[in-house]
Amino acid sequence: MKEVYCAIDLGATSGRVIISDGSELQEVYRFPNGIYERDGMFFWDTDALWQEIQQGLRLLAGRDDLKVKSIGVDSWGCDVVFVDREGKALAHPRAYRDPYTDGMMEQVWKRLGADGQRTVYQKTGIQMLPFNTLYQFYASHTLGWKPFRQAAQYLWIADWFNYLLTGEMRNEYTLLSTSQLLNWYDGEAVQPHLDDELLDVCGAKRGCFAPMVHPGERIGLLLKELSLFAYDVPVIAVASHDTASAVAIVERGHVAYLSSGTWSLMGVVSEQPVITDDSYRLNFTNEGGVGLTSRVLKNITGMWILEQCRREWKEQGKDYPHEELIRMAEETDRLSVGDERWLFNPDEQRFANPQSMLAEVRQTMDRKDDALTVWTVYHSLAKRYGEVFRMLQELTPWRIEKLCVIGGGARNSYLNRLTERAIGIPVITGSTEATALGNILIQKQAL
Repeated sequence: MKEVYCAIDLGATSGRVIISDGSELQEVYRFPNGIYERDGMFFWDTDALWQEIQQGLRLLAGRDDLKVKSIGVDSWGCDVVFVDREGKALAHPRAYRDPYTDGMMEQVWKRLGADGQRTVYQKTGIQMLPFNTLYQFYASHTLGWKPFRQAAQYLWIADWFNYLLTGEMRNEYTLLSTSQLLNWYDGEAVQPHLDDELLDVCGAKRGCFAPMVHPGERIGLLLKELSLFAYDVPVIAVASHDTASAVAIVERGHVAYLSSGTWSLMGVVSEQPVITDDSYRLNFTNEGGVGLTSRVLKNITGMWILEQCRREWKEQGKDYPHEELIRMAEETDRLSVGDERWLFNPDEQRFANPQSMLAEVRQTMDRKDDALTVWTVYHSLAKRYGEVFRMLQELTPWRIEKLCVIGGGARNSYLNRLTERAIGIPVITGSTEATALGNILIQKQAL
């Protein structure tokens, strides 16, 4: 019987149950995910996700040739499940693309004084993004969102599913670090902790946070009442923020990474947080990594834009696979009909969750051709990667010699060629399954 580790990897568009014996990965089950709208608000259907996770584990439990050594869960950051005193979710969690946080950053900064924005950054080192948990909590507090006011516990997405699996409530450090509620320093020492002033400003209650766990710590055993396995299976706190797990497999040294998927995240791993005037000016983030390292990076809107265009095209009866999109862009290059005047900054707020992504992309174009639209998106992304890379090099005290692309974007040779041209150093490709590999690596090292 082969012994395997199990990674439950939850992304914004899909989730997967993946196993590995420590050498190669095998996908056991894949299921869709996405936000839904109700009364102008946007949510994640965590009930449906839980049913899918259990189905994946049931398929795994039915394998007589395997024994599961442990389970680890990773997910996206920032979004929170509000839990009542009986351990039940008070509502589905609001999604980070919900516009209820519009304008909330500025209100929080104002409450912190004349230089409130800098105060937040000096404490947290986190990039100013309107969907950070700090601003979601403030919006929930000021708008009177009942689940927030009634909550007895705050659990981030992977935390919630770890609780459903084990009955143990914990806040995993790398996920919590995305919230913009953690202060990196206790005096001169690097000692990440919840910041009382920020909790007070956003209306959060300290007693609603669970004990913090770090990557590699055991959360508990899989609940017997789930009736999934006939033997004990420990659930391990991996680097529960998906990018933290992905970056765990990237080599250190003079290497930057680009985790490329719905979001693109470009950065380096640093032994210390980089919280300086320059990092503040350039709006770079310091998210928690394995072993209290800092993932110094910038969030870039990634394949979200093209995926939303694909969705609209599919509704029009045009179902373009990824290979066809690349062919369309390459043909546009061959014909030299693309126009750099059409390029845009993918991080503009108008691309966050528009009614029509095609309409937003085509605002700067004088032609509405599908192939030209694809070309414009790819070239706009590459241009933005080049801009962010130059910022990153400005902040990094060593010379970055290569960029390692991990995640789904690693297989996009066209975009990677454009990126290499934009940044001026070699682009190498890592694993398309970096998150699952990192998740399993941490489990393996923990046991």
